[in-house]
Amino acid sequence: MKLSIFCIVIAAFLPLVCAWLAKSGGFRDMSFDNHAPREWLAKLQGRPARAQAAQANSWEAFPVFAAGVLAAQFLGVPQGRIDLLALAHLLARLVYIACYVGDRPTARSTAWAVGFGCSIALYFAALW
Repeated sequence: MKLSIFCIVIAAFLPLVCAWLAKSGGFRDMSFDNHAPREWLAKLQGRPARAQAAQANSWEAFPVFAAGVLAAQFLGVPQGRIDLLALAHLLARLVYIACYVGDRPTARSTAWAVGFGCSIALYFAALW
């Protein structure tokens, strides 16, 4: 499997990791309400609320990234460049999630910009 495709697969699981982080306290203390999960999630505060927000942002970032990888591959961008950008995006997203959950807003914004920049760079790589 190409590294960039593996990065897509890992990126697809990142929102689920964030969801687990958001809900794990509710599983431990039995407060999680699977009958009304969105209402329960809306009441979260602190670290679990930030994990839930990281989940939403991870879903939002995923299609831009995945389509960028696939477009670059389809248009014949050298695989090494695609793999490098995909890996950089994935690492930036991991840092982003850690910063979001850890309440580091400036570092979080920087990591988001790096990840988004890598996704956009995949499209520009396909133009040349």
